[in-house]
Amino acid sequence: MNTESQMTIITPVYNEVESLDRLADVLKGYLSQSSVKSEVLFVDDGSTDGSLEKIKQICEDPGFSYISFKENRGLSTAIKAGIDHCTTPLLAYIDADLQTTPYDFDKLLEHIKAHDAVIGYRAKRKDTVSKKIQSRIANKIRRSLIDDGIIDTGCPLKVIKTDVAKRLPFFDGMHRFIPALILLESGNVKQIEVQHFEREAGESKFNIFNRSIRPLQDAFAYRWMKSRYISYEVAQHNRKESK
Repeated sequence: MNTESQMTIITPVYNEVESLDRLADVLKGYLSQSSVKSEVLFVDDGSTDGSLEKIKQICEDPGFSYISFKENRGLSTAIKAGIDHCTTPLLAYIDADLQTTPYDFDKLLEHIKAHDAVIGYRAKRKDTVSKKIQSRIANKIRRSLIDDGIIDTGCPLKVIKTDVAKRLPFFDGMHRFIPALILLESGNVKQIEVQHFEREAGESKFNIFNRSIRPLQDAFAYRWMKSRYISYEVAQHNRKESK
């Protein structure tokens, strides 16, 4: 029987001390019954509210580990660091605010063998009206510029094959385009509806700037990258295969 973890759940944290006790309880519950043996990797993004101290306490339990930045570097960097430090065949991603649930990872895992990534979309959003409007604007901008077929690029619930994730070109802001980057690498992505909940503790780190203006800038960056992306297929060769 394989006792090694097969999936790492990357969980970026930035000033979420009010959410961490509940987050730890929910993640422990999921780890005890997950369809594949999993572990949690917290990435503390330079928190200043005591989150790191709380994370260290949580990581005294088996199945939990952490890395911490010297200073706040942003969500894309936190996700990239989690990917870099992942040693399991699969990686998952969830936000610390628990507006999605790790129990829905099992829905995504049902399809991961046949796909490079399986991602969630929030069909029944539980956000405030202003947040819904901001997200709708951001998704409309992205679709008009990229047209990648992704329903909800902001949904944090994702399961990705680790070798695929490690090949992705990552820059600040590119966390919004993980599915698009996988498609750019000729990968395949499946989308599954997942649950969404109201935030119970802490405060959202997003506003009109980082939900609409920044995504617009990043969408143009992705278009530039895509227009210059190098892709080729070898038709013939006489090189000996390495042993």
